[in-house]
Amino acid sequence: MKTVLMLVASNVFMTTAWYWHLKSKALPLAAIIAISWLIALPEYCLAIPANRIGHVNFGGGFTAPQLKVLQEGLALLMFIPFTLLVLKEVPRWTDAAGMLLILAGLAIALSGRPS
Repeated sequence: MKTVLMLVASNVFMTTAWYWHLKSKALPLAAIIAISWLIALPEYCLAIPANRIGHVNFGGGFTAPQLKVLQEGLALLMFIPFTLLVLKEVPRWTDAAGMLLILAGLAIALSGRPS
């Protein structure tokens, strides 16, 4: 559970780093990149240990591919509220369908986790 919570927190930072600037055209691209790097730093400080703690080689319950699919699924779950609340955009039904297919892939990938 610690791995999942750390990945959730890291995804909040990364979603913000990647998409916050879409609301405004005021800043030059170089400033946006610099600010995004600063926002992304805590993401790395959470994601790297989360993957290490969660990996089977370090006593966790996930393989590397499972960790990757888990991270992508969590990224989608963090992105949906961000796009609705911050960007004020509503995903199209095709976006939602694609996201659901990715989340179905997450369920498949996590089935049969090593113990």
